[in-house]
Amino acid sequence: MSENKVEELEKELVIDFKKYADELVPAIIQDETTQKVLMLGFMNKEAFDTTRSIGKITFYSRTKQRLWTKGEESGNFLILKSIAIDCDNDTLLIKVNPVGPVCHTGADTCWNEINESGDFLFYLEEVIEHRSKAAPESSYTAKMLAKGINKVAQKVGEEAVELVIEAKDDSKELFLGEAADLLFHYLLLLKAKGYKLHEVIDVLQTRHKK
Repeated sequence: MSENKVEELEKELVIDFKKYADELVPAIIQDETTQKVLMLGFMNKEAFDTTRSIGKITFYSRTKQRLWTKGEESGNFLILKSIAIDCDNDTLLIKVNPVGPVCHTGADTCWNEINESGDFLFYLEEVIEHRSKAAPESSYTAKMLAKGINKVAQKVGEEAVELVIEAKDDSKELFLGEAADLLFHYLLLLKAKGYKLHEVIDVLQTRHKK
């Protein structure tokens, strides 16, 4: 989500910081991509405003009695993506892009879970994102992306044709193999275009509701 969209969303939030004596509201932190709940913290108005201002999740630490930007010592920041509030206006759901492990123990989450989606396609999307940063000579993904959008799009077209050809035959193994190739290169094309799989799913869900 762009900074402008984040700001527009947050303008609509009415947070009841006065509801509790300490003027702190719970903030549930969720990975935007994997949908895993990463941790729970607390924010006062100053922490919330700081989070919005710097784009990094900032809590009010009840033990340190001060504002605390997650990652200020470790470098494992939580990059703000979106904010939502519950029906009682006293609990925040904040989606983020984590930079490194979240828990102070070194675990991905404070529940000692591996931060990967239960949906393998989202996990594969993250693998593609990681491998896109590798040297082209060491990674097929990086090599394809380095060739540019036209080559990636052409490869998707080739894989689609091969899938259609296999659909006319009776080999389950070959058909599923080509289907897998097409899905992979489709995710590669999304990466090359700068889009995410969840954006495509959003479109499908919107159409489904009509």
